[in-house]
Amino acid sequence: MSTPENTALPGPAPKAPGNPARKKALITLASLVVIGGLGWTAYEWLVARHYEDTDNAYVQGNVIQITPQIGGTVTAIMADDTDFVKAGQALVQLDPADAHVALEQAEANLAQAVRQVRTLYANNASLGAQIALRQADVAKAQTQVERATDDLNRRKALASDGSVSKEELNHAQSQLDDSKSAMASALAGVAAAKEQLASNRAMTEGTTVDKHPSVLAAAARVQEAWLATQRAALPAPVDGFVARRTVQLGQRVAPGTPTMSIVPLNQVWVDANFKEVQLRNIRIGQPVKLTADLYGSKVEYKGTVAGLGVGTGAAFALLPAQNATGNWIKVVQRVPVRVTLDPAQIAKSPLRVGLSMMATVDVSNQDGKMLADAPRAAAPAETAVYDALGTGAAEDVRKIIAANMGGH
Repeated sequence: MSTPENTALPGPAPKAPGNPARKKALITLASLVVIGGLGWTAYEWLVARHYEDTDNAYVQGNVIQITPQIGGTVTAIMADDTDFVKAGQALVQLDPADAHVALEQAEANLAQAVRQVRTLYANNASLGAQIALRQADVAKAQTQVERATDDLNRRKALASDGSVSKEELNHAQSQLDDSKSAMASALAGVAAAKEQLASNRAMTEGTTVDKHPSVLAAAARVQEAWLATQRAALPAPVDGFVARRTVQLGQRVAPGTPTMSIVPLNQVWVDANFKEVQLRNIRIGQPVKLTADLYGSKVEYKGTVAGLGVGTGAAFALLPAQNATGNWIKVVQRVPVRVTLDPAQIAKSPLRVGLSMMATVDVSNQDGKMLADAPRAAAPAETAVYDALGTGAAEDVRKIIAANMGGH
């Protein structure tokens, strides 16, 4: 068999035609990824690293419990949930009958104390007169002793020649002994009277009737009873809104029983719970931007970092974690950061306690401190509502003392 001469030998396969569009798309995509990465890196370095944000933030405020200082039966409720109340406004009225009875008894005790103290001062003069009377008895007894002594001496001189009988001599001796006994008794009476006067003066020295300890103690009980009558009405300590009213008419409440709460919405703040890794750049005084789910992004609050918590939530839990036993899984902890709000913004766009917030802290300025290093300059909350409760007690005490002083 022969092979044809014109048969071609096998050569390399021809190349497939190229796809320029696909290649261009891949190059474009890679360029976009690189540009995006560079843009993100630039944004992170120039912008994002200067801010720390969290959506684990909530509005907090003072929830003031209204509790009675005395026990009693509720006779009136003057405010209910959602009501706005002013500081000093009566919220709950208790039956004041028991308090009024206690006040009358305390006033009677004060009047009696004043009269008893007046008696002590009067006894000083009486006991002084008793001493003078006892001293007169001593002088009289001294005279009788001298007379009896003379009589006895004369009879002794006459007894030697038999002019005076022995019986008469014994009688003179008995009179002298009786006179000496009377004198001793008179001296003892003087000593007893002086002791009584000293004892009575110890009860009255260095003070007056109205400043006597017994009178002051009785006056203090009058003031206590007076305060109880004023505390039958429970006032609002601050301006705010009523929440969680639990008291009912006719209920017998004991001191300290919660009746309702007052929330001053003009004194709210935000507790923003940041992760551990976010705290390294947060400082006191840094500005904070906040938005509430209630209003959305249309309302932006301006706040300031007021302080950082001294522990995580787990550290202060009722049952803290026991990480030293059993299997352990690390959980990122959060620390509360307190953010104060602008009062003008709160008044314009009110917040409620417990609302969710989004907080973004500008950490560009690192000059502030992580923890406060000085005591607070002023009280964070105070009220003067209770200062006026005892104003009438002093006048009541003054009138009672004046009415029982007699001519003093």
